[in-house]
Amino acid sequence: MPAADKLLSSLFRSSRKVSAAVERTSNKLTSRAASSDFPLKQFVSAIDTAKEAAAASLSPSAAANSIINSSAKPPKPTSSPAEDPADDDPFWELGPEPDPVPNPNCDNSLKQLSEEIQSLLVADDSDTSSDSIGSNNKNLLDVLQMPWLSMRSNNDNSLLRRREIWRERKQKWVFSNGQTRRFSRIVKICANQLGTEATFEVFGKMGRENGVKEHNSLIGICIEKARACDDEDVAVEQICRAFQIFNSMKEKGFRLEEVTYGPLLTYFIDMGMIEEFHFFCNTINNGDSSSVPRLGYYEMLLWIKVNDEEKIRELCKQTAAEEDGNYLCFQENYLLALCESDRKTDILQLLETIDIRKISLLDHLASIFKSLGRLLLESDAKKYILAFKTSDDGAKNASYLIVSYVTGIPNLEVEDIFSKFKGMHAKLEITPSSASYEKLITYSCDLLKVHVAVDVVEQMVQGELVPSTETINSILHACEESYEFNLVRRIYPMICHYNLKPNSETFRSMISLNVKIKDFDSAYSLLDDLKEMNLMPTASMYNAIMAGYFRKKDVQGALMVLKEMEQANVKPDSQTFSYLIHNCSNEEDIIKYYEQLKSAGGQITKYVFMALISAYATCGEFEKARQVVLDAEIPVKSRSEVKSALVSALASHGRTSDAIIVYEEIKEAGCNLEPRAVIALIEHLNPEGELNRLIQLLEEVHDPDYWMDGCCRLILHCVRFKQLSSATDLLKQLKDKFKDDEMAMEYHFSEIFCQIAITDPPDVQIGLDLLQFIKDELGLPPSRKCLDFLLGACVNARDLKRAHLIWKEYENAGLPYNVLSYLWMYKAFLASGNRKSANKLLSKMPKDDPHVRFVIQACKQTYTIPSLQKGRGFEKDRDTLLLPKERR
Repeated sequence: MPAADKLLSSLFRSSRKVSAAVERTSNKLTSRAASSDFPLKQFVSAIDTAKEAAAASLSPSAAANSIINSSAKPPKPTSSPAEDPADDDPFWELGPEPDPVPNPNCDNSLKQLSEEIQSLLVADDSDTSSDSIGSNNKNLLDVLQMPWLSMRSNNDNSLLRRREIWRERKQKWVFSNGQTRRFSRIVKICANQLGTEATFEVFGKMGRENGVKEHNSLIGICIEKARACDDEDVAVEQICRAFQIFNSMKEKGFRLEEVTYGPLLTYFIDMGMIEEFHFFCNTINNGDSSSVPRLGYYEMLLWIKVNDEEKIRELCKQTAAEEDGNYLCFQENYLLALCESDRKTDILQLLETIDIRKISLLDHLASIFKSLGRLLLESDAKKYILAFKTSDDGAKNASYLIVSYVTGIPNLEVEDIFSKFKGMHAKLEITPSSASYEKLITYSCDLLKVHVAVDVVEQMVQGELVPSTETINSILHACEESYEFNLVRRIYPMICHYNLKPNSETFRSMISLNVKIKDFDSAYSLLDDLKEMNLMPTASMYNAIMAGYFRKKDVQGALMVLKEMEQANVKPDSQTFSYLIHNCSNEEDIIKYYEQLKSAGGQITKYVFMALISAYATCGEFEKARQVVLDAEIPVKSRSEVKSALVSALASHGRTSDAIIVYEEIKEAGCNLEPRAVIALIEHLNPEGELNRLIQLLEEVHDPDYWMDGCCRLILHCVRFKQLSSATDLLKQLKDKFKDDEMAMEYHFSEIFCQIAITDPPDVQIGLDLLQFIKDELGLPPSRKCLDFLLGACVNARDLKRAHLIWKEYENAGLPYNVLSYLWMYKAFLASGNRKSANKLLSKMPKDDPHVRFVIQACKQTYTIPSLQKGRGFEKDRDTLLLPKERR
């Protein structure tokens, strides 16, 4: 066993001593918490944690061998675990809250608090110097001035921030479990700044009882740090801290759910720590047998991970030998683990010993049938689906299991999945259910196969099943993401014909889609239809129309929308004024709309600040644009984004030196530049001698789409300045990151060779070098477009020798010559003055298409102009060298 494993095991075995130390620290903390200062308790009074949803529990194991100690049966729980004392406090509501009572000592509260926390952190360290204490005290004061504390003292900013978050969420229409995420972020900030142990003390100091959420968040942080570090000793230390926190939960009587112990067991499995895994399972099992069957799932995953076939067979045989109801829980969890790893033989053997109809959780059944799909076990899937069909309780799930099976089949297009879905229902004589239809729709939308999703909805409504409003909205959002804007013309008639129930978000999405295809009449018609649906128009609907007018530079049309909002008694919101300010052409209009926003009581959101920056930059008022980022009303969490907008605006208007200064300020503050601003810097930065800085900027982009855009811009930069080695390095990075997206790579490679073709004068040799690198080093065949553009470069350079080399590449790549390749080579012969070879090639060229004959005639006229032989008039003729679709 590795040394790290032994060290971790020994550390775990000392947990009893550690637990005693933790208990002493907790008692000490409790006594100090009573003297918490007023401002902090005032903050705590506003903190509420949402009541934790109880995890769906499996049937307790009443008479089963323990997976850890197979000779002893797990004890029955003697008493119900204590409830989490913090469960009844919803945390940090987004809605308005009462103004806190003024505190005369508020100015010194943070300093006082930092001093007290410092005393907690150094209480056991008698050797700490006064200098280090002063330094640490300052750091703690900085920590306590972070947004989640300091914002509480400013009621206006706090309210603004909460309302802004609410607005953003409402626009996205999906409300997720945000309270848990917000709390996890707060705990993570504390743990990163103060450490996990000090975080417990800080929460205790604030008068807040450490509950399940606090413990789970800190355990997750410890595991995250253990996974991220390369030092084994540090990883062991983090896992031991996680174990201490877990043990503390157990001693306090908290119920140990899978959300708590699952991440730790998964870590041991991933690291192959067998002894530590069993030690931890013993700790979970001690005194609570309800988790034992679920631990079987993790044990099976462990043996699969370490490839211990004997142990896997032993677990399978152990459950096969028993027939009482308790072992069904073990069989179910073992089966789930086997399905997760797609172990075909073991799955089929275990399925023969288990009554699959007794598995109660639909999610577990779906995972099993999805695995059957991945393994292409159609006959087995049908057998078990028919078993559900004939059972009273399982008949309603048969259709859902079919969709789980067909979506698991590998290498099957969504259209074929839909056909398979219909075929299996017909063959098994099962009526599709609403749940199965909606699962298939969600699957199609996730893959942006919106046409299929609409087909599924049509079949669904024809079967007299009504899709939910959320399902319709998900299709509309997928239309927007996939640029299938025209589908709105198919979706809205279907809504009307089948009397489906849209909501305001449905109409907003449909209006936006109509606007994006420039069908403003249909967009206004949707506004008129709102009354028939008993819905009221909203500002977001009008905003979608206004944005469309601004995109097509129709300022008068956008202002007309503002008047229509007034006539409809719809109050403009912050987004409305953001659009108006962003598109102002003079300072007077900027001030006018900003004052109107304030007088209307609208919120000054980050989008308003970004619009102000863009508008001032457009008007040439760069100093005023810089002043915007100094506004104290900008929410702290949005300052980096607002400053990024300033960087982008300055760079786009030629003020790259100023943009670099702001960029460096953002980096010094420990923040990251937004991807859009990075692309603006890459595009507008002084190109000569700045390659290293540009590459550094690209390294800061983590969004894959923006990274690809920036990488291609840098490659074009290298081509322009003949920096071949840097270009090849970037091409290799591009291939490594997007090796699975051949279409995207082909598109961007074509853009690169297009740039070579239109460069004046073109450098054909660098194009050939890049082509050779793509073939030899990246192992990719050149696309037809790349070769066409390289031939175009030879035409521009009148380089017949290299044109012959590229001509041979078509054959080497297995690409037959087509009309376009013939035309490029014909131009190359004419441009170099080789009319004899040009006529010979012309005799082989198909000339049935009148467009082809027109291009041939244009080439003859172009290349017989005498001035071309003297090097004049070439620029005038540039567009004849590229077909219309390739012209830049």
